[in-house]
Formats: sequence, C-alpha cells, structure tokens
Amino acid sequence: MFLIHPIFEFVGILIALYAMKLGVSRFRMVHLKKKTRFNWKLHVRFGIIASTVMLIGFLGGLYIVKTNWYGLFITGTHAKIGFLMIPFILFAIASGIYMDRRKKKRTILPLIHAIFNTAMLFLALVQIYTGVDVYRTYVLGL
Repeated sequence: MFLIHPIFEFVGILIALYAMKLGVSRFRMVHLKKKTRFNWKLHVRFGIIASTVMLIGFLGGLYIVKTNWYGLFITGTHAKIGFLMIPFILFAIASGIYMDRRKKKRTILPLIHAIFNTAMLFLALVQIYTGVDVYRTYVLGL
C-alpha cells in the first residue's frame, strides 16, 4: 500500500519530464529564435496527464497518511512541499488548457506557464528526496 503513492508520483514525474522536453522546443522557437519543431498536441496531452497524475498522487498520499498515521503533516517537509505544489499543478492544467483552446501567438503566458511548470517539476524532484526519508522513517522504522 505504501509503495503505490511513490510509484504513481514517479510515473507522473517521468511524464512531466517528457512534456518539458517537448516544451523546450517551443521555448527555443519563441524566445531564442531557433528553428525547431514543436509537437503541440503531444505536449498538451502529456502535460495534462502528468499534472493530473501528480494531483491524484497528492490526494492518494493524503489518503494514505490520514488512514495509516495520526496526522496529515507528520511527514514534515514532504507534506508542506506537496501542499505547495497544488497551485502549480492547477495553474499548469488551467493555463495549458486555456492556451490549447485559444490558439494564438503568445510570448508572456507560455513563459509564465514554463516557469511555473519548471518550478513544479523541481519541487517534485525534491519530493523524491523527502519521500525516501518519509519511507525510511515511517514505513521501515529506521
């Protein structure tokens, strides 16, 4: 049971890394004036999947903590960063869907979208480190 959350989140991170790889092409094209190909539909699809997986993983982590331990914030930094990630995840989904549905040339919103998603991905990578500590402390009892 305790491995479902980290495996689910790790898959979300891998998908997010791929969406970011696709998005870097768009950044290079718009902001660095490099001639590249950008697979818009694949970027949107994988971005929404990654953000949704991370959101579901967050809710799953809350459920696991609530049903197995005595409080939601016992995991300390891991819980705090998880809660901090929620606005980033919601902005990623909302801004991505907005830009996909209302296609036009933009520079500022995609840049803000990229900055927020990069921050979210950085926080998710930090969650791997804090999550290992949570697993060792609360599951394995080390």
